[in-house]
Amino acid sequence: MTLRIMAIDIQKIRGQFPTLVDASRRPYVFLDTAASSLTPRPVIEAMGRFYTDFRANVHRGMYTDSLRATEAYEAARSKVAGFIGAEAEEIVFTRGATESLNVAARGLAEGLGPGDEVVITIMEHHANLIPWQQLADRSGFTLRFLPLGEDFRLDMEAARQTIGPRTKVVAFMAVSNVLGTVNPTEELIALAKAQGAATVIDVAQAAGHLPLDVTSWDCDFLALSGHKMYGPTGIGILYGKRPRLEAMEPQTFGGDMILEVTKERSTWNRIPWKFEAGTPHIAGAIGLAAAIGFVEEIGIEEVVRAEERLAAHALERLQSVPGLRLYGPAGGVRGGALSFAVDDIHPHDMADLLSKQGICVRGGHHCAMPLMRELGIVGTTRASLGIYNTEQDIEDLIQAIHEAKRIFG
Repeated sequence: MTLRIMAIDIQKIRGQFPTLVDASRRPYVFLDTAASSLTPRPVIEAMGRFYTDFRANVHRGMYTDSLRATEAYEAARSKVAGFIGAEAEEIVFTRGATESLNVAARGLAEGLGPGDEVVITIMEHHANLIPWQQLADRSGFTLRFLPLGEDFRLDMEAARQTIGPRTKVVAFMAVSNVLGTVNPTEELIALAKAQGAATVIDVAQAAGHLPLDVTSWDCDFLALSGHKMYGPTGIGILYGKRPRLEAMEPQTFGGDMILEVTKERSTWNRIPWKFEAGTPHIAGAIGLAAAIGFVEEIGIEEVVRAEERLAAHALERLQSVPGLRLYGPAGGVRGGALSFAVDDIHPHDMADLLSKQGICVRGGHHCAMPLMRELGIVGTTRASLGIYNTEQDIEDLIQAIHEAKRIFG
């Protein structure tokens, strides 16, 4: 089935998501893609075929089902590689972006110590903050933060002053899960490379919503989750440049990641398999490949245009609500995370009131507590967009916000 048409048919796309076509769930407006997207039928069906047609382990058996499973698993690796402009051997399957970021941080921190600096942004998700905090405590390097500038965008003048000779790693998110800010990835990588620093890019909020190309970016590592880009939970990837992966030691040990084992010592398998100990999430990898196929069938350029148009409309409508304050860029290029606060209504209360009207949003600190402290707030209510959302979803959100305001009087 082909979804690519002259102009995106959102209703046709929505029809691919069982959750959205289930009439028993009405009213139901899903605006929480930044936390975890819905899953379309092609992904569900691809995973189902594995469980029903060739359920077997990979890399081990010589029988037909095991060979089919191995072929599908490694084909998924190649699919991911093509999606981000990498080579298949540079793709390590993980449980998600959080594990990927931890693996990259631990690998890079092995050579760091007092006098060295790791630079991240104040808007980072905890997954790209806590690992560096913990490793800094153990190794003695300094963790430095890039601040926000105007319009909730990164202060690039501060970045140019902060990233210097002592900088060994620059790690940052491509798109903020709170603010919707799209960070200047290429410029930050260029600043890091000028100092000989490694780069780690968290694209959890960008994958499936913006084009990705590790070759043109020339980044060293990239972390991606499947469940935020219409794929299954529990699967993601760590991309690493071949020399970086070859230089890193594995961090989990067991089966499939070894080349030879004696009573005295072990030697490791080639990349990427030396990082994939034990039985992997085979169905998850197959589902991730299907999710990429779903996005590619629509066309990433079409996805970008549709989501940009809807985000602009949503911003305009939200700004029309009296007493509502937006946290994030008020226009221009931005992601689909729309964080806001309304009068004195706590974000948890707002999320609860919206839920009672069938509106699915997220309330809280969104795993970004340092950012919230920087903004002087306890949290926000966040609506976030996917390819299945419509202008009617935004109108339903606006009406529900007005009703919540009425209840709080």
